[in-house]
Amino acid sequence: MSKLDKSMVLSICKTVLICGLVLYVTIIFLFNDSDNKFPSCDLLYSLQFTRSPPSPQTSTSSNVAQTNISHLVFGLLGNEKAWHHRKYYVESWWRPNVTKGHLFLDVPPKGDLLPWSLNSPPYRISDDVPKLIKETNHVDARVLRMVHGIMEVVREVHEGVRWVIMGDDDSIFFVDNMVDILARYDHNKYYYFGGHSEFILSNYWYSFHQAFGGAGIMLSYPLARSFANNVMSCLKRYSHLKSSDRTTMLCVADMGVNLTPLQGIHQIDLRGDISGFLSYHPKSLLASLHHYDMVDPVFPSMDRAQSGFHLQKSAKYDQSRMLQQTICHHMSKKWTFSVSWGYSANIYEKIMPRSWIQNPIETFKTWQRSPRPPHYMFDVRSTSWDPCEAPHVFFFKSVEKNRRGEIVTTYTRGWPRGIGACLYAGNYSAEHISEIHVYSPAIKRIEIDRCECCDTINEEGSNKAYIKYRECKTDEIIA
Repeated sequence: MSKLDKSMVLSICKTVLICGLVLYVTIIFLFNDSDNKFPSCDLLYSLQFTRSPPSPQTSTSSNVAQTNISHLVFGLLGNEKAWHHRKYYVESWWRPNVTKGHLFLDVPPKGDLLPWSLNSPPYRISDDVPKLIKETNHVDARVLRMVHGIMEVVREVHEGVRWVIMGDDDSIFFVDNMVDILARYDHNKYYYFGGHSEFILSNYWYSFHQAFGGAGIMLSYPLARSFANNVMSCLKRYSHLKSSDRTTMLCVADMGVNLTPLQGIHQIDLRGDISGFLSYHPKSLLASLHHYDMVDPVFPSMDRAQSGFHLQKSAKYDQSRMLQQTICHHMSKKWTFSVSWGYSANIYEKIMPRSWIQNPIETFKTWQRSPRPPHYMFDVRSTSWDPCEAPHVFFFKSVEKNRRGEIVTTYTRGWPRGIGACLYAGNYSAEHISEIHVYSPAIKRIEIDRCECCDTINEEGSNKAYIKYRECKTDEIIA
């Protein structure tokens, strides 16, 4: 290399070195300037995308066990006075030595509650509410007790818990379905699950973003633990509120978490006969039924306690299909069948499209007096005395497994319809049918992309109808 070339290389190196020193000094000056406390957006962007992202932890990892009932813990809020009759609602679904959690009472049990039933959840007495009111200046003792109850559940030592579920003692839960729902989500993340009220004004009055807690609030354990750590500051912050559900929602929102609503959680903000609601359940796993004390017994021939145990009979065989509506047609007789699995079956004396049949019949009343619609968070049909539109109603009687491994549920007539036959051309009366037998696969149906289809049989002269479930064929129209 010539002397001239060497001179040029040295000159270039000096220039690069000087530029580098100037840039270094400039950066040092900028980042030590007292008026510049934060790095520039460009630098933040650079740092963010040059770091290696953390490896996400998910419940589907090969090293993590699938969520099961042992990973759930329940905190049920009750009071001693009501527990004397409400205990039967909870005992219908509680599994002693299997289900984790406690019933939190306001005062120690007495009278016929002692000795404490082994079929009931073990109980705890809620923390000193007057003392907590003094600390927080809260205006409502009941609200404080329910919100603070989340901390009291977390405080109990429960090894391996992934999900905390809060609810009231007048609710019926379907725990297997809860497990299957929660197994879809990463329990290491922050989740707040719940349901809306069926009564549209309740959501308007309180919030469309809150879980109505009596029916069940599901919190992932990390969120529940954070909630517990901050519960006192939250109660002080919202000491003026008279709604525990709204308070819980606001506390969770302040931690940056919003509600993920689930269709299968039912507050049952309805009154009277809810058979019309239960017989036309949406395509989602049934998780809970709240306000069991405020509605008629769900089976008209039984009281509330008997109805709860009866409903759980079919649930023990297959919770995944509980109340799931399946519609099929008997074309030769022009009948439409609508089955709410494990609860009811209806026959219409006319071929009806699913788009119409899927809407609940308004057998129920509004939660509170409401002058004008809309009343509900779902579409409804009015009750009808038209024999082509009014169904023959059957209720769940029994369940068993047959030799082929199918689950057979039997439904018997609730009452004579007594309004005559549908006179639509070529139609047949279904008044003589007294039983409906439904055959469904023993395989759980958790992942639901569309409803099941079915085939029907009613032999001439027989008072029984038979329905066999199957998967729908490609492009099959249920009409």
